[in-house]
Amino acid sequence: MTPGPVELVHRLRAAGCVFAEEEAALLAEAADDAAHLDQLTARRLVGEPLEQVLGWVAFDGLRLRVRPGVFVPRQRTTFLVQVAADLAPQGAMVADVCCGIGAIAAALTARRADLDLYAADSDPVAVALARENLPDRVGTGCGDLLDALPARLQGRLGMVVANTPYVPSGQIAHLPVEARAHEPLPTLDGGADGLDVQRRLAQRAPRWLAPGGYVLTEIAATQRDAAVAAFTAAGFQATVRISEEWGSGVLVARVPLAGGA
Repeated sequence: MTPGPVELVHRLRAAGCVFAEEEAALLAEAADDAAHLDQLTARRLVGEPLEQVLGWVAFDGLRLRVRPGVFVPRQRTTFLVQVAADLAPQGAMVADVCCGIGAIAAALTARRADLDLYAADSDPVAVALARENLPDRVGTGCGDLLDALPARLQGRLGMVVANTPYVPSGQIAHLPVEARAHEPLPTLDGGADGLDVQRRLAQRAPRWLAPGGYVLTEIAATQRDAAVAAFTAAGFQATVRISEEWGSGVLVARVPLAGGA
């Protein structure tokens, strides 16, 4: 029997859903009929992320397509988008690497129509979704970090934005079941201290950036010193901005201009 609205809220709350009323309304809206609502509810009750159940995620004012088995963009990543939109030079070429479903590139497209955007990820399923979420003018590629970009962009990028995996390996088991059971491990696990992928990016990015170009990545506030050290060792000028709203950080690394400016 299909649950009524009140019963659905109770079942969701019992399963640990903090915003049970809102989730119940969204599931009911997404369902084609009573049987479909039963199916969607069952998926949510066993811990599948709500966004994967619904087929979309709300991100920075946009509704982006999501499917089972892909990383779901977190709301805190809007801070990374905000910083990128503030710092990107006018008309710059910007690459969103580890792009997932293309959330950052989509948000930057909406915020900064002047930017020449590219998006890349190593997961072909995520890249296929990014192509659906992004306008045709945004180029996409599948490969490891910047290797997925056209070679002609080397030395020309004004900014690289990357929401790399940054959860330390030892903390993966403590993540909510929504993440550890339903999102690909490579999108979460950042190695022993969470910064393995960022260190690789720090080493590879300079040959892709124009003088004065930026690398922006999301980090946990506790990773501030290690992240700054990794990019400083690769020749960047690096600082960290902490979000008062989310408590997360954005590492801002810049290639020095000629003369050290």
